[in-house]
Amino acid sequence: MQAVVVHPGDTQKALRSPAAAALLAARKIETVLLPSPTLSAAERIAVYQEMYPLRMRDALSSDYPGLEHFLGDRFWDFVDAYTKAHPSRRYTLNRLGDHVPAFMARQRTFRPQAFLADLARLEFALTEAFDAPEAAALKAAEFEAILPASLAGTLLNTIPSLRLIKLDWNADAYLDSLKDEKHNHPKPGRKKSCIVAFRRNYRVYRIGLAPAAFLLLSDLAAGRVLGDAVGRSLARRRPLRASPADFSKWFKEWTAEGLFTLRPARTKARA
Repeated sequence: MQAVVVHPGDTQKALRSPAAAALLAARKIETVLLPSPTLSAAERIAVYQEMYPLRMRDALSSDYPGLEHFLGDRFWDFVDAYTKAHPSRRYTLNRLGDHVPAFMARQRTFRPQAFLADLARLEFALTEAFDAPEAAALKAAEFEAILPASLAGTLLNTIPSLRLIKLDWNADAYLDSLKDEKHNHPKPGRKKSCIVAFRRNYRVYRIGLAPAAFLLLSDLAAGRVLGDAVGRSLARRRPLRASPADFSKWFKEWTAEGLFTLRPARTKARA
């Protein structure tokens, strides 16, 4: 059944495909699948086989609404090209779109390629943030309670849902414009930006960061202790060097947003 359902095109050709024929001759389908009062065995399996491309489109549309909006009618062409290059290999379509950023970066059909690759990377990061395991966030009072003498050696684990994204195009502004009822969508253009995305209370948020803040948070996410990360930030040249006032502002904002945890992440089973 799987061999037939995932085969593209006509159901009769799918029944005679090498993958299906290696398991069962097409003429013997009724030995494993009974007809209904109104449908033959082949017609019954056709219901699933014809719906499969629609389900893949739904899965990719759910994870990449920005790409779907930008491509419009060509989104079907993208789904077809992408699923041929990266067919589903799992029992769930939840991870079907994992290779979209890399696919967009190397394809030559859809333009502007660099903008679409940035848009795909941003949307994939948001999907990863939504699917990440839970961890209790470090509260501002807990951070303030850390003794000054031990602060430099403190390891501030970032929450599992945190994602850091650097963009060269205005993909973030385009994604924001999908909520604009007046349909004021910006044209693709070059615009460097640094973004942190994370999930809180079952909603995914994204916030723009100054380049210096992005580098500091990246160091913390990479597992550097607080003193090391701050020291690296102070040693950088402007505009990537942060000041003590910057640190105070950023850590106040980041702890308020719940971006850190002192506890190990609690993994959760995937459905």
